[in-house]
Amino acid sequence: MSKKIKITNRRSVFSEIGDYCVFSKEHDFIEVTEWTNQEGFDITISDKQFSFTRGQFELIKTLVKKLD
Repeated sequence: MSKKIKITNRRSVFSEIGDYCVFSKEHDFIEVTEWTNQEGFDITISDKQFSFTRGQFELIKTLVKKLD
């Protein structure tokens, strides 16, 4: 059985945390990578990775706004 292999380019953004958080260490960073199917994101914070669908991500943003 032959499986089709697809090569894609995924959109991502990257930033060191230092300018945003006084508690960060020298090489701490955040990278957000959009899923190939555009239905969610992989978010890497230094050595931890989280995956969220777009709906989950929207709810997190809404909840954080409620806290402000």
